[in-house]
Amino acid sequence: MSLPQSTLSDADPNSGPRITIERPRQPDLIQLLALGAEYARGLYPPENTFLLNVDELEKPGVDVYVARDEDGHALGMAALVPWGVAVTELKRMFVHPDARGRGVASRLLQTMEADARDASLRQIVLETGTKHVAAQALYRRHGFVDIPLFGMYIGEPYSVCMAKMLSY
Repeated sequence: MSLPQSTLSDADPNSGPRITIERPRQPDLIQLLALGAEYARGLYPPENTFLLNVDELEKPGVDVYVARDEDGHALGMAALVPWGVAVTELKRMFVHPDARGRGVASRLLQTMEADARDASLRQIVLETGTKHVAAQALYRRHGFVDIPLFGMYIGEPYSVCMAKMLSY
């Protein structure tokens, strides 16, 4: 996808985490991915988790967004993966437990949405779990609405799919 990076530093750097697009094969990001996988597997059977691994996150067109604090520590991450025409899928959104409640997920979403708009994408879709109540609430606060299960999620008992149309 190679989204424009002009919006990555649009906020006052003192107002929250710095968001950048980075390569996922870094020790602190691998740790975040492992924590996210452990969390998901604690809630759902392994066959009902749809977690991209580092190799999949390194594929061309995939953009991995990372939120870092002023000392450079990774606080959270998420990826945008091309899905269909002018559509991208939000994957692997995870904020370290110690960084929750500080607006990290919201900043990630705002930055990704702005970049998707700048790339002329029209929609962001996602899948989350039925037990991810806080995540569902976050997405709804940011304008996502429930949609029918799509793609590999059709028929999945623990999946909730959501989408947001991007306005211009």
